[in-house]
Amino acid sequence: MAKASGKQAARALAPTLVNGKVPLRGGTLKAPGRRSRSTPGSSIPPRRLSNAARRKREYLTPDEVEKLLQAAGKLGRHGQRDRTLLLLAYRHGLRVSELVALRWDQVDLKAGVLHVARVKNGLASTHPIRGPELRALRELRRDYPNSPYLFVSELGGPMTPATVRKLITRAGEKAHLPFPIHPHMLRHSTGYKLANDGHDTRAIQQYLGHRNITHTVRYTELSPERFKGFWKD
Repeated sequence: MAKASGKQAARALAPTLVNGKVPLRGGTLKAPGRRSRSTPGSSIPPRRLSNAARRKREYLTPDEVEKLLQAAGKLGRHGQRDRTLLLLAYRHGLRVSELVALRWDQVDLKAGVLHVARVKNGLASTHPIRGPELRALRELRRDYPNSPYLFVSELGGPMTPATVRKLITRAGEKAHLPFPIHPHMLRHSTGYKLANDGHDTRAIQQYLGHRNITHTVRYTELSPERFKGFWKD
């Protein structure tokens, strides 16, 4: 009986909530709970902006890529390595995980070919390596002769995706590009460049390793070539 009366007394002392708030004279007070993200002094980090909010496109133009390559070559004492890394990412449409996994047994400098292994169940292919890449790769081989990987950290192991992301962010800032960039933008830049040059969509699909051509069509949709001839001024 005493226990029951104690519970009744506790209920009588507890405030009555109205829509989750404690009624006060002249207003209401919110019951304690999780802080809103917009609350000043909140320890909860702000929401990450979407890519569309940070930039209006997800690819670089050829001129912007060239500025990026020049900037990467001046970042530090590994400038030649860093420039070569971004050059191969762009020329072969490599994802960052494919890039850091590149090994010398995938490169044939005499034949001038690169055997590209794709992730995400992509199609493997063999790409030609052109003059600027061949020269850069030969120099890279001389600088790092003891590693099976193309792109090596100071500790002698392969570079990590996180390191590449930081590298390209710094290079983009040094190149004074108009928006922040990330590694996958180089892959999109490859598709945009090839489509803009008028290459066949099926060939671009094979080059980028897409199993589904709908992933390739996005680049031909961006190309202004299909609108040529609309105006005869």
